[in-house]
Amino acid sequence: MAVGRFIGGIAALIWSETDDTYLLLRRSSEKDFASGVWECVTGRVDQGEGFEEALKREVQEELGVEAEILYFLGTTHFYRGSPHPENELIGIVCCCRVQHPQDIHLSAEHSEGRWLTAAQARALLSSADQSTSWILRVIERAEAIKRLIPPELRRYFREAGMELG
Repeated sequence: MAVGRFIGGIAALIWSETDDTYLLLRRSSEKDFASGVWECVTGRVDQGEGFEEALKREVQEELGVEAEILYFLGTTHFYRGSPHPENELIGIVCCCRVQHPQDIHLSAEHSEGRWLTAAQARALLSSADQSTSWILRVIERAEAIKRLIPPELRRYFREAGMELG
């Protein structure tokens, strides 16, 4: 396969330490891809922008608040529509928190937001579509890492950030 172009993307799963819930967002019916599906904050990396910068910008744009990256959850690869090179996206997924959840205001990209425990999210996300199974895997990964990651490593990620330059 030839070297091609990819869309760079980010996903920010917002977690509340206070009540151990995750913010799930329903994509607006106006969205060109996966309208009406539940997700976390997602977005594209702009030209000249790093993943961490894009993640913080997307959270600001979609929720109106500043995100703090807690730790890296994984990578993602999928096609935004038909499997053609112009639709291919590779990205990173992080677990984040916001200092003032009460200040969150959804942008027009989402029609609804809900704070749910992992169990509540599993109950809500019963569809078999690819987007639903993806956000379930993200929450399951966050739950596992949250239990396994030492406090020192969490602190390191918060202080050092994700970008290596």
